[in-house]
Amino acid sequence: MTLALYNTLSRRVEPFAPLAPPRVTLYTCGPTVWNYAHIGNFRTFLFEDLLRRYLAYSGYDVFHIMNLTDVDDRTIKAAATAGKRLEEHTAPFIQAFFEDRDYLRMTPAHVYPRATQSVPAMIRLVERLLERGVAYKGDDGSIYFAIAKFPSYGRLSRLDTRELKIGARVASDEYAKDDPRDFALWKKAEPADEQVGAAWDAPFGRGRPGWHLECSAMSLEQIEKCCRAETLDLHAGGVDLIFPHHEDEIAQSEAATGKPFARFWLHGEFLNVRGTKMSKRFGNFLTARDLRDQGVDAAAVRLLFWQTHYRKALDFTDEALAGAGVGVKRLGEFYERVKREAGNGKREGRLAELAAAFETDFRAALDDDLNAPRACAALFELVHEANAALDAGAPGAAAALGVFDRAMQVLDVLPTAKRVDAGLARWIEDRIAARDKARKSKDFKEADRIRAELAGRGVEIEDTPSGTQWRVV
Repeated sequence: MTLALYNTLSRRVEPFAPLAPPRVTLYTCGPTVWNYAHIGNFRTFLFEDLLRRYLAYSGYDVFHIMNLTDVDDRTIKAAATAGKRLEEHTAPFIQAFFEDRDYLRMTPAHVYPRATQSVPAMIRLVERLLERGVAYKGDDGSIYFAIAKFPSYGRLSRLDTRELKIGARVASDEYAKDDPRDFALWKKAEPADEQVGAAWDAPFGRGRPGWHLECSAMSLEQIEKCCRAETLDLHAGGVDLIFPHHEDEIAQSEAATGKPFARFWLHGEFLNVRGTKMSKRFGNFLTARDLRDQGVDAAAVRLLFWQTHYRKALDFTDEALAGAGVGVKRLGEFYERVKREAGNGKREGRLAELAAAFETDFRAALDDDLNAPRACAALFELVHEANAALDAGAPGAAAALGVFDRAMQVLDVLPTAKRVDAGLARWIEDRIAARDKARKSKDFKEADRIRAELAGRGVEIEDTPSGTQWRVV
């Protein structure tokens, strides 16, 4: 099989091949940094991480762009409410996003263009649209995109545009999904914009970019720099961005370049918390840092997300997270076991056969529109069968370890290693030595007491043919 992905543009699963293999250009809509990103945002970002990692696993050279929206209606309002300049308000939330990204083990994008640092590219894009006659200056001083001048408007979201309100305009970033109107490319500067430092001079009037314009300008600028291209291979985001955001991106980008903006559009579904859409009002609003502060292993979050296909709604519950935590622990134990056995025999044998069969199933699952649930099922089947083979003394652990490591480069769901300071490590080794001595002298009561003492400090031990192994849990 070759990789096939569900393309929102065609509503079909299509074989994927980049325009200029092995290079793949990938643009993912990043956070709006007016506040902390919540786990619903990270459900989307993690599906994109899976896509990015699997493309690399499949041999592609990925160039990944993720923008940071640091100027829009929400950031300006939040900065004004806080009595701060825009940059002062957004800076800590940008830093928090990067910390959350690292906690959840997301592979960093190659570039993170910020809207406020990309205004010249946005001005150039508006000028191109004005020159082509698909943009115009409204009586309010803002620049609008004339969707009646772009006949294919609505094909991504499948909008019925026959009842367009010709000439009707909408200046806000988000608007009714069943009422497409000419949207703002460049908004005339208002007192609130000037107050927080969100206004720039442009040939067509002082103002600020519209949200939709930002992503088009940033993505086109970056792929021109890296690849001399005007078409993305892949553009991804949440389903809530299909309209108006992505629809408007297509219109303004293609009207400017005359070329397809993105060949594949991928969209991840929503995340619900305890069966309800996440909301501060319902008291089920969770951020990534909430999970980190609660001591939740990022591997458990990743595994939980992989157990539901990215195009299906995911229900985030305490029970589901705990179950994923148990699965992560099992994977960690298997990994440690197969690592110990890897140096003890041939690469061929029953374990190698099991690993090869798993790798075939793993690839087939992810080639089928990133079917992570099926890939995870194959992974746990490998653990079950390989543990039985190890119990029987089967050879081939080294080959199995190599396959397992490659799968982890994609899924990355092994337990997070606990940092153990030197003093604790010495104490653990001393207690294990004392326990070994007690066992040799058949003082099993003392050996059990030491095991319990270790457990009280969060230390698990396992007796193996090569000695007692320990880990902090």
